[in-house]
Amino acid sequence: MSILVSTFSFAQKFEGLAMTPPMGWNSWNKFGCDVSEKLIKEIADAMVNSGMKDAGYQYVIIDDCWQTGRDLNGNIIPDPERFPSGMKAVADYVHSKGLKFGIYSDAGTKTCQQRPGARGYEFQDARTYAAWGVDYLKLDWCNTSTQNAQASYMLMRDAIYKAGRPVVFSLCDWGISKPWLWAKDVGHLWRATDDIMDCWDCEDNRNNAGFTILLDRVADLYSYSGPDHWNDPDMLEVGNSGLSVSESRAHFSLWCILAAPLIAGNDLRNMTEETLTILTNKEAIDVDQDALGKQGVKVRDDGDLEVWVKQLADGSRAVVLFNRSKQEATIAVSWEELGYPAYIKAKVRDLWLHKDMGNYKKSYSAAVPPHDAVMIRVTPL
Repeated sequence: MSILVSTFSFAQKFEGLAMTPPMGWNSWNKFGCDVSEKLIKEIADAMVNSGMKDAGYQYVIIDDCWQTGRDLNGNIIPDPERFPSGMKAVADYVHSKGLKFGIYSDAGTKTCQQRPGARGYEFQDARTYAAWGVDYLKLDWCNTSTQNAQASYMLMRDAIYKAGRPVVFSLCDWGISKPWLWAKDVGHLWRATDDIMDCWDCEDNRNNAGFTILLDRVADLYSYSGPDHWNDPDMLEVGNSGLSVSESRAHFSLWCILAAPLIAGNDLRNMTEETLTILTNKEAIDVDQDALGKQGVKVRDDGDLEVWVKQLADGSRAVVLFNRSKQEATIAVSWEELGYPAYIKAKVRDLWLHKDMGNYKKSYSAAVPPHDAVMIRVTPL
């Protein structure tokens, strides 16, 4: 008598959930551990009322510190004081606004803030998250000891898949394991850098850094990114106190050129008009969300003056003229750098001025203020 042994393997992710880079909001950059049911509901309200939902933002993601322990059966427990209605009620509220709900965990035994991690509870936690109505899971990499990153993230991927609810899976090992080499079939996005800091170019002793430094770290990874599998240079600092308006505009422009996930990290309930204008710039967002899914590339580096180019689905090019210096500078881009013949005529549109600048041959140049960027779209005629 033969015995049939099942060798079924999940070994897949929910596909098609992130054909363009995810857009949403995460609690960590602004609020750290100060998260609560009240805050998340107010953020969901603000995302709708501010126009951010209409601009494409859809995920409301709670980062670390929402969890306090496990019950006798091993089920993860939300903080009963901060989330008195329970996490399903919070998810239901977010869903009632036409938005999606995201949550945070860690591949290790504890999270980065020493809350219970997922290690040993992957399938149980995935079932819990499915029951709550979670649409997005960020899995961090603290307290992992000798764990193998690829195996750990594959285990949670399989757990999510078996739980049966489609979930966008965000891997966050800060690029340590080079996830761009292996994570395409595991998650929908992976952190390719250390944590972002609310500054232009600062850096701490753990390699966390301002956006210009993280930009450099992800610049050469363009070939690994695309629809349903994105390089993630971390969340946006637009609207927090460390960047000026011009620096925030450059930050947002470059994340759009990178086809980076656009995960806001500011207080949506209390935004200046300048912050809201940056975060909801439809023409810049259209570049980030372009269906071709190409990460932009740096085609010229003249010290503090750079040219970044992103190929778009309609054959046009998005271009960022980036000035890292402390003085205004004129930066030019040639049609050859865009992959066009010099002789063609092309329409140039400024995506921050929302203005057609005219038709040009061979090249285009613009005066770029210090610590700022000019973002254009070049369309052959």
